[in-house]
Amino acid sequence: MTVLDLAEWLKAEVLVVGEGSHRAIRRVVASDLMSDVLLVDDEDMLLLTSLASDQVLRTAQIVGAVGVIVVNGKALPSSMVAVANDLRLTLATCSLPKYEACVAVARALSAL
Repeated sequence: MTVLDLAEWLKAEVLVVGEGSHRAIRRVVASDLMSDVLLVDDEDMLLLTSLASDQVLRTAQIVGAVGVIVVNGKALPSSMVAVANDLRLTLATCSLPKYEACVAVARALSAL
């Protein structure tokens, strides 16, 4: 499953389609602590977070994430879209709370 497939499953709005948007997701990390995300040593991961900041995208790039989905229906700063475009990283926003988004991701992946 790709980040675009998962975004569709979550009814997320895709704001930026990045270079890794068609790579298969191998791991999903749900965290608001970017220091914890930096400990994940697995490329082709998707980051779910409620943190709406440019730093999320820079962290996602460092760990080789295929994209970021910001949950809780948070309004994103325009700078976040600009940074996602610059980094060529997929960025989406979803209205689900983080826990419900995680449950939906588990269901989506188990449906494969």
